[in-house]
Order: sequence, then structure tokens, then C-alpha cells
Amino acid sequence: MSKKSKFIADNNRYEKINYRRTGNSGLLLPEISLGLWHNFGENDNFKNARNLLKCAFDNGITHFDLANNYGPPYGAAETTFGKILSKDFKKYRDELIISSKAGYDMWEGPYGNFGSKKYLISSLDQSLQRMKLDYVDIFYHHRPDENTPLEETMGALDLIVKQGKALYIGLSNYKPERAKKAFKILNELGTPCLIHQPRYNMFDRWIEDGLLDLLGKEKVGAICFSPLAQGMLTDKYINGLPKDSRAVKDGRYLKTDKVLEMLPKIKALNEIAKNRNQNLAQMAISWILRDKRVTSVLIGASKTEQITDSIKATENTIFSEDELTKINSILK
Repeated sequence: MSKKSKFIADNNRYEKINYRRTGNSGLLLPEISLGLWHNFGENDNFKNARNLLKCAFDNGITHFDLANNYGPPYGAAETTFGKILSKDFKKYRDELIISSKAGYDMWEGPYGNFGSKKYLISSLDQSLQRMKLDYVDIFYHHRPDENTPLEETMGALDLIVKQGKALYIGLSNYKPERAKKAFKILNELGTPCLIHQPRYNMFDRWIEDGLLDLLGKEKVGAICFSPLAQGMLTDKYINGLPKDSRAVKDGRYLKTDKVLEMLPKIKALNEIAKNRNQNLAQMAISWILRDKRVTSVLIGASKTEQITDSIKATENTIFSEDELTKINSILK
């Protein structure tokens, strides 16, 4: 196989999406970023995975988000991404923001989980090998670890940047109190936190209870995952439960009972979306981006059409007071 990339990116890609500054940094991220949690495992279609990444980049999505244990099996998404990177994106490396994370279960024994320096350093070394990279742009601690001193975990993130294995560091799933302490330690070490990655959508608004205010005050970016609440905030379930839907096929992350419970709200929100000339998924993404403290929304996709559909959400992120009042009354 020729080492030269056969993929030629769209010349107009940077005109197709908006970019936002990440906290108090020089880094701009696209308003939509692509997560590789699903559809990049060993048993997933490699050609489809390639097409998803090409479609994203052709439309100005420069940020690809991974974690050590994305698969299945663990590590498979990074391996798949590394192959696609070598095949299609080698000459575009400096136009990409590639992130990975560690914090959840990865390998056997006491050193393959949580937040020790041993685990974080080893995990990133493995991730870099799988992706065939010298460095990642952003490396996250994926979840707080109450049993490891915060100074050790933040010290490991600082060391990773100083070793040149990551340009920036981030946190994910940290609640406000612990995030505030982490930010202080990182500032004192001279490696400020670039970005925080929390779950946030219309049905899960916990970050409005202190975290968004903290991020705004500390000038840390926010990239929100699960914007569509595992597919509930789409028109997929408006008319019932499709046999091929995630709720029916795989109940680990979304139960059918939960979908049925939320269906009246889903239908009511869908009517507001129609009046905005958006589908429900687009409105759900726009609703998150209405807050300027949010840098980017992290989507997953199994089809290229889902990527282009999501990007349309960035065309209208303004909500009237009347719309917000109606949405809030539905979400009570």
C-alpha cells in the first residue's frame, strides 16, 4: 500500500462549521466534535468507520474524541482510528485535535483502573502505540477517583504534558467541588485545565447546578457528551420502539421503560423543534450550544447522514424567551 494518503479533504471544509475558543486558551474547537465510543470496535465495519471520519473532516469537524477502553474489545477504537489515521489523515495530522482518556477499567490487576500515576502514564503510552502517535492533543482523566490523592492524579496529568505526550489536559465527569480543587492544583503546577467533559442534555441538566458557573469563572472549556440522551432526543421513538433501536437491542445504557416514560416529553419537545424548522436532534444540540460557556457538543454517529444532520444544528443556536419557557415547562 502506498504511504501517500489517497484521501483528499474538501477544500471548503472550514467554511462549513463554526469554531469556539476553548476557555482561556488559544485552541479553537468545532461546535460539533465526533466521539468514537461506538462503531469503531473490532466487529464494526471498517469501511463505514473510515467514511464517518472522512465525512466529519470534510465538514470541518477537526476534533476526534477517544478513550483507552472504547471498543469492544478495550483498545479497539484506538487501533481502528490509528489505521485510518495512517491510511487517510497522515498529512492532515496538524489540522486534527485528537483526544483520549483513562480512568475506567482497562486491564487486569490493581494498576489498570482509576487515577494513579502508574495507571495514567501506562494507559496513555498504550493509547499512543495503538494510534501510532507521538502525542495526543488532549488527555483526560475520565472520572474522579476518591481513593487516590488529587495531587497525584493532577501531578500525573502535568507530567504527561511536560513529557510532550499531550498538549493539553482535561477532566471528565468531575463534580463542581472536586473540579475546583483540581483546577487549583493544575494552575499551581503550571498546566491549567483546558476543558471539562460532562454528560449534558435536556433530560440530564446536572451541570447547571454549579459546574457551568465554575467553568465560566475559571475559564475552562466544556465539551458535552450524550447530547441526545442515548437517542431519546431524536424522532426515533416518536411512534414507538423500533426493533433495531438501541433501547430494544441493547438495554445496558437505555431501557425501554425509560423511553416509554419520557415519550410525552419527547413528543412535546418535537413540536417545538418543528416550529423552529429543526428536527428534535438538531434542537437538542442547538439547546446545548445556546450557552456560550459550552465549547463543543460531542456526537456519536453510525451513518454519515447523522453527522451532516447534526452540523445543521449549528445554524440556529438562538432561542427566544418563549421557547425556553416552554422547554423548561416540559422538562419539569
